[in-house]
Amino acid sequence: MIDTLEFYNYLLENSIDFFAGVPDSLLANLCACIKMNSPVEKNIITANEGNAVGMAAGYHLSTGKIGCVYMQNSGEGNIVNPLLSLVDEDVYSIPMLLIIGWRGEPGKHDEPQHVKQGKVTLQLLEAMGTKYVVLTDNYKEELQIAIEYMKSENKPYALIIQKGLFSSYKIEAEVSNYKLTREDALKEIIFNLNDDDIIVSTTGKTSREIFEIREANNHGHSNDFLTVGSMGHTSSIAYGVAIGTEKNVWCIDGDGSFIMHMGGLGVIGANIPSNFKYILNDNNAHESVGGQPTCSKTLDIPEIIKACGFKDVIVAETSEEIKLGIERLRNEVGVAMVLHTKQGSRDDLGRPTTTPQENKIALMKKLGVK
Repeated sequence: MIDTLEFYNYLLENSIDFFAGVPDSLLANLCACIKMNSPVEKNIITANEGNAVGMAAGYHLSTGKIGCVYMQNSGEGNIVNPLLSLVDEDVYSIPMLLIIGWRGEPGKHDEPQHVKQGKVTLQLLEAMGTKYVVLTDNYKEELQIAIEYMKSENKPYALIIQKGLFSSYKIEAEVSNYKLTREDALKEIIFNLNDDDIIVSTTGKTSREIFEIREANNHGHSNDFLTVGSMGHTSSIAYGVAIGTEKNVWCIDGDGSFIMHMGGLGVIGANIPSNFKYILNDNNAHESVGGQPTCSKTLDIPEIIKACGFKDVIVAETSEEIKLGIERLRNEVGVAMVLHTKQGSRDDLGRPTTTPQENKIALMKKLGVK
């Protein structure tokens, strides 16, 4: 196991002092350490991983230093374009250190959405010509090899992080004045929906909680599409479902997901179907991967949603406000709702016991697709 603070300080000793990326559960201790010890301008939690690559490239241009980009391996898809068309040796040839959490590592149990990504994590890097090392306790020697390579070749280098590599390092939780947890809000939403309503929910704990709420109430799961992967695309999936059915489709998004691919909602807002109902839960955090903050506190999300084409946005913090908001969304076109909830989830929160394929088949049957 690597001492997290020692690793962070070793990066600083080697002039790697700028960090940008999207938090990952395997990197939760490292991300917490970076947040607690770096100046705010030197640790940017980005909208998506490609965003982070761009920032690290820009930092190198203005300082000559090597920037560090952290991510879950699912984020590799978001960095393909900037890695190949910006920092690659055939274009600008810009060095940067990539730290990638290896979810779905072959031979280790993980959730379904991580299995394929885990299988191809190393192959994707190889296909892009990006050198890498699966980091071990011998990290100082491995990191020196990486640094020498980045400096001499002006190319990116990746550190692949396995589960449990970094020692515990806790982030200081932010105090919230909001009364409801996300699960409280989800219970209120589900209680006020009809048997014919369809839910498309964002990745992480939101979908896990919806699954367990359904289980506890013996509802079955045919009305729900649990977006277990593909973070940031929940609203696009829900929009596609809404176009193909007359049933009301309730998109339950999160602030991290909304921010990651915000442009998608602008496309949706240009032609909102009457049965598309958008709800965004904002708890100011990437809670499912360690509680790192999003930038939602600095955004006027209701105004952004309206600027995307929605005619009005309801802001809700209580059960009664959620109930009234659901009623209005049901009866009006182009109205969205933003929920403010506090961070926190049950310690015994489980995961879906049905497979993604079973989820898909049940939903399509509910929608009348043979």
